[in-house]
Amino acid sequence: MDTAILPSTLLLTLLMSVGLFFFIRASTKDRTETAQLVSQLDESSLMPQLKEYFRARSYRVAAVDPQQNKVSMTGFVKPSWFLAIFLTFLAAVGLVCLSLVLSLLFSSQSILFYGIIFLSPLSGIFYWNKAGRVENVSLTVEGTDSEQDTKITVIAHRDEIISLEKALQLKRV
Repeated sequence: MDTAILPSTLLLTLLMSVGLFFFIRASTKDRTETAQLVSQLDESSLMPQLKEYFRARSYRVAAVDPQQNKVSMTGFVKPSWFLAIFLTFLAAVGLVCLSLVLSLLFSSQSILFYGIIFLSPLSGIFYWNKAGRVENVSLTVEGTDSEQDTKITVIAHRDEIISLEKALQLKRV
C-alpha cells in the first residue's frame, strides 16, 4: 500500500470527525429569532386563536404588559427521540470510520481502536441533556393601517415561529 495514502486518509477522517463534533454540538444551539407577522384577521378575532395555539403547545403566560399589548410565555421543549437516535447513529458511523483508519495505520493495536465506537451513545446523551429546556415566547399584537390586518411581533425559537405561521396562516412582513 502507498505510504502517502494512509496519512492523508487519516487527515480527511479527522476533518470529518471535527465536522461531526460541531454538527452534534449545534443540535442544541439556541435559535431564537424575531419575526413580524401579519394576519388578515382583526385583533379581537386573532387573540383567541393565538391563546388556543400556545395553550395547545403547553405554554403558560409568564407576564402581561397591557400598555404595550405584550404577552410573555414560557414552555418546556422536550428533546426529540428521533434526533437523539440519529445523532448516536451518525457518531457511530464516524467513529467506525476513524477506528478503521487508525487500525490500518497502527495494525499492532487494531482491536483497541474499535472500542471507541462505544463512545457514540455519548452524543445522544449530550443532545438529550442540552435540548430539553425552557423556551420563552414574547408576543406583541398591534393593529395596522388597514382596518382588518393585525401585526404580530414574535420573539421565539425559529421552529416555533414557522409552526405558528403555518397553524394560523400568517405572513411575514
